[in-house]
Amino acid sequence: MKNINDLNDKVIAVTGVSKDESKYGFKVFKDLISKNFRVYGVNPNADFVLNRKIYKKISEIPEKVDIVVTVVPPKITEKIIDECKSLSINEIWMQPGSESEEAIKKAENFGIKVIYALCIMIETEKKNHKNLK
Repeated sequence: MKNINDLNDKVIAVTGVSKDESKYGFKVFKDLISKNFRVYGVNPNADFVLNRKIYKKISEIPEKVDIVVTVVPPKITEKIIDECKSLSINEIWMQPGSESEEAIKKAENFGIKVIYALCIMIETEKKNHKNLK
């Protein structure tokens, strides 16, 4: 992904989607939906959030996922990287707090492009403001 505009053409899986509106898993999911991205939620403990089906695993999503956004603890991110590799998903966006040096290195060693230390909600908002000018 050369820039944030490339997200418009991507199928996005958000891992760690929550029913709890105070959690970032909920906020990120809602934000990407409101900005009309093609987004699916993933959480093994949820069924529906914002009237959308939530998948137990990335592999259950009915479309080929292009990028995974992690909103989970770093140890879970490391497991998600394994699933990305097995599904040939080449991009992962680790929300602040979901990354670790180990997770970043693991993804890079698998040839997965890693975005970290950036909040997807802020970066997509910057993109929207640029498009309005």
